[in-house]
Amino acid sequence: MRILILAHGDAPSEELFRSFHRSCDLFIAADGGANTALGLGIVPDIITGDMDSFNVQKDLQSLVIHDPDQETNDLEKALSLAKKNNARRVDILGATGKRLDHSLKNLSVLLRFNPFFEHLTFYDDAFSTRIIPKDFNATLPVGHTVSLFPLSGRVSGITTHGLTFPLKNEHLENGVRDGTSNEVSEPSIRITHESGALVFMTRLTTKDFE
Repeated sequence: MRILILAHGDAPSEELFRSFHRSCDLFIAADGGANTALGLGIVPDIITGDMDSFNVQKDLQSLVIHDPDQETNDLEKALSLAKKNNARRVDILGATGKRLDHSLKNLSVLLRFNPFFEHLTFYDDAFSTRIIPKDFNATLPVGHTVSLFPLSGRVSGITTHGLTFPLKNEHLENGVRDGTSNEVSEPSIRITHESGALVFMTRLTTKDFE
């Protein structure tokens, strides 16, 4: 099961949205994300959230799962549905932008739900953002921008291969040292780390849509 979630942050381009929509088995709009989808002529399979950003139309009421809980945000509500539907892969658009506090909250949500799926990734028109396992391999074009971010505050024992600025059993820590704007120097890269939650961000490739 591959699920697409559209949140209410910065709207993706129509091209990006349709690329992911073509490949999904189920499309969930998180509250105001439904406005973006309908604006592109696509009706979600499910619309969920506290409905503070989406005015439910009568002909769409059967698609709405209203969840007024204020302890969870709309992305959490959508991901809980993805989990109930036994999703293996979840692609998320519109999770960042507009408000910084919402973007930071959604990164926290990414950390919380990451263990439940084989693939859980944020996408925008420039980058993909995911939490990587302790031993991570990827094939990327040489020259691609790569950034590493210690989502847990500190990530230790990081070693990289195939990046212009390598790390050798080093750490990244918020407010101390970050790993932004590195670059792919070899087609195959490998990143390992010993502890912490490490976010990997890179420019989109055609593989992201497969």
